[in-house]
Amino acid sequence: MSWISIIASGIITYFSRMAMIALIDREMLGTKVKDVLNYVPAAVFPAIIFPGVFFNDFGNMVELTDPKIYGAIVALTVGFYSRNVIATIISGLLSYWFIIFFLLK
Repeated sequence: MSWISIIASGIITYFSRMAMIALIDREMLGTKVKDVLNYVPAAVFPAIIFPGVFFNDFGNMVELTDPKIYGAIVALTVGFYSRNVIATIISGLLSYWFIIFFLLK
């Protein structure tokens, strides 16, 4: 029963979101709406990333010495100067892994 409900909710979610993409004509939206929608990824992405960086598995704030914070700082710096998403992700991961595997041993 639980697998059926998971699959059914996934299908319903997919079609409800796909309908907005497939059925709405882009010319129907005004220029103001398009301009506002351009800011949605920039507003949503920090809300997704913040808990992963600043909270541990138990929901408590991490200490300032946590390697995730330093990896996020490196990623923010590279992202600010390069404006390249792939370079930002790779630099953040590499700095985080470097701290974990080499500096904390």
